[in-house]
Amino acid sequence: MSQRNIVVRLFSALWRGANGLRKVLHLLLLIVVFALFFGAISGGAPPLLPQKAALVIQPSGVLVEQLAGNPYDRAVAELLGEVQTQTLVQDVVDALEYARNDDRIRVVHLELSGLGGGGLNKLKRVAEAIDDFRESGKPVIASADIFVQAGYYLAAHADELYMHPEGLVLLQGYGGYRNYYRDIIDNLRIDWNVFRVGTHKSYVEPYTRMDMSPEDRASRLNLINQFWSMYQQDVVAARGLPENAIDDYAQNMVAKGVSVNGDLAVAARDNGLVDELRGRTELRNTLKEYAGEDADDASLPAAVGMREYLDQMRLLHGDKPKKQNVAIVVAAGEILDGTQPPGSVGGDSTADLLREALSDESVKAVVLRVDSPGGSVFASEVIARQVQALQQAGKPVVASMGSVAASGGYWISVVADRVLASPSTVTGSIGVFGMIPTFQRTLDVVGIATDGVATTPWAGLRPDMALPEQARQLIQMLIENVYDDFISKVAEQRGMDKQAVDAIGQGQVWTGADALENGLVDQLGGLDDAVSIAAELAGLAEGEFGRKDIEIKLSPTEQMIVDLLSVAKHGGLDPASFVSAPTPVQIFANQLQQIMAGINRFNDPRGVYSHCFCDIN
Repeated sequence: MSQRNIVVRLFSALWRGANGLRKVLHLLLLIVVFALFFGAISGGAPPLLPQKAALVIQPSGVLVEQLAGNPYDRAVAELLGEVQTQTLVQDVVDALEYARNDDRIRVVHLELSGLGGGGLNKLKRVAEAIDDFRESGKPVIASADIFVQAGYYLAAHADELYMHPEGLVLLQGYGGYRNYYRDIIDNLRIDWNVFRVGTHKSYVEPYTRMDMSPEDRASRLNLINQFWSMYQQDVVAARGLPENAIDDYAQNMVAKGVSVNGDLAVAARDNGLVDELRGRTELRNTLKEYAGEDADDASLPAAVGMREYLDQMRLLHGDKPKKQNVAIVVAAGEILDGTQPPGSVGGDSTADLLREALSDESVKAVVLRVDSPGGSVFASEVIARQVQALQQAGKPVVASMGSVAASGGYWISVVADRVLASPSTVTGSIGVFGMIPTFQRTLDVVGIATDGVATTPWAGLRPDMALPEQARQLIQMLIENVYDDFISKVAEQRGMDKQAVDAIGQGQVWTGADALENGLVDQLGGLDDAVSIAAELAGLAEGEFGRKDIEIKLSPTEQMIVDLLSVAKHGGLDPASFVSAPTPVQIFANQLQQIMAGINRFNDPRGVYSHCFCDIN
């Protein structure tokens, strides 16, 4: 048995034990949930929203297309009062849409201190929703203790932009850095066997180099320069600033700080980045001018949080359109083999969602929302074939690219009837690789040798033995064959010459704007555009179509618990107050889960991957 197998089995056993304890704790939690439920129903109807209030939108963590993790586990985490590190873009958009036509909402307060990031196209989608809300004539007030780049992008679209007097605006621009491991691999005498096709396929470079290759450097500089230019254009247009104001501030922040005796808050105000500097009390007073006082505490404005507002609006009005005939299937995260939870793209689980759309007679078209850097080629092909099954059944499929749809993400997009990207989408990265480390030289150092007999070269494929030359040739042949498959698929779907695809392939990464010019996508547009096009392809007239989100479903028991929690919260109870802080067992279980996920992350049956290093922040 290999060392890796021993480690995996050990961790698997530990995980099963810890996970069992976790489930027991969840069952005990069910008792608390029932108590909350009966307390809620005995307390009468859910409290009504104030007739005059501010809607407080306070995103935390990063903006995402799909929340990571099992929905039941997320519900339990919310019950435990755990801080959320992700905010669903659709939730923010929906809240603003509801509020636009809700006379009770007099102002929207964007509190952006907790927003850490999000792809530029996700920010743009929220910004468009902010602009749509402002068309109602109701104001948007943005504030933060400290504005980081993502938060400031949204704040720029507000009517009034305030910052704490002790704050600052931190505009970092865009960059992409990672560690390189060749020397430590050499020092440990590990043979890291890399197989790839694509001059620009940089995902494997950390294992073969100690620095960024010239090809990767050029490609990445092109990306980040375009992103920075897009960011600046959007912000200066929204704020009415001079064309170079954002870059000037970012490049010369020290000098601008020195000019006002080191007070970076004053520097931001004097350079037009914020309107005024206001503390907590001043900000509350501003909100009270629009929304009035809280009924229970006159020192506070009448306000409702986004989560509470959405829960009640969806409960009162429903979150489903009358027509539900354009299915939305989200493929967000790394593409992995098998069944995976939300936040990753499972080959089988995502194909199952597409199959559900296929079997649903009410669904006439499908939008595949892709936000993935790729991963397993095998899993990508499983998803692509299910897309084709939909098409063969007469249900058109439109691929809508989010922040990234590269490598395997492009593989599953290109088979669609129509492919849409945003200008800031990272796409392309048409390339393939495989990696197999062997440790025979490492074992030599500690005095361990490996010897034996075999009938064929393939019987000696072990991590403690060097790869036979025939094995190396076979793997490289497989990688080249898969790459030829990839560019052939692109050439066929895009109506291009195979050599032309190879010229813009080779692992090269493109923005959505570049991809349109290169013929890799059909047009620029967002999710709403994709829904309209899918409906058009299905022959559905304007006003005769609506979205239908197809997601992994909870079990009946899990759904009951989630529903009971919702009832309890609407009854004015705080479930988290009944639950103690996470136990050491729970903390250990969570940590172990992360370890296991890391061990098993790359699980392609053939060990062949199309994955983009697309981390740009």
